[in-house]
Amino acid sequence: MFERFKEKREETGLFSNMAPMADIVFLLLIFFMITSSFVLEPGIDVKLPKAVTAKDQLKQRHVLTITADNALLLDQDPVSFATLKRVLIDTYSGEASRLLIIRADSKVSHGLVVKALDIARQSGVNRLAIATEKIR
Repeated sequence: MFERFKEKREETGLFSNMAPMADIVFLLLIFFMITSSFVLEPGIDVKLPKAVTAKDQLKQRHVLTITADNALLLDQDPVSFATLKRVLIDTYSGEASRLLIIRADSKVSHGLVVKALDIARQSGVNRLAIATEKIR
């Protein structure tokens, strides 16, 4: 009675039907690739203000980030308002297009953002953009 089951198992082998398993693995891989979100600037937690007219900046040169606790970072490097002008002059020396994107947390006071804009203009930055998050 058990001989017929034994013969059947020996005929099929252990790895004879791996195609369906490979299909499932590839489908899972595609699912996780599509549903995962990619973080553009990890490490700095900034909640951007929302705007209907927000656009993606494809050519980001340099980013000045002002965090909720009023910390200032230029391209992930901490700076202070006292040294910001000198750092911006050094950063943009030799560049024709001087684009600076300011990412300020929505809780940062308007005065600090204006101060950063003013220092950027004094240091020769000719194009300024304020980062916002698009309303969905």
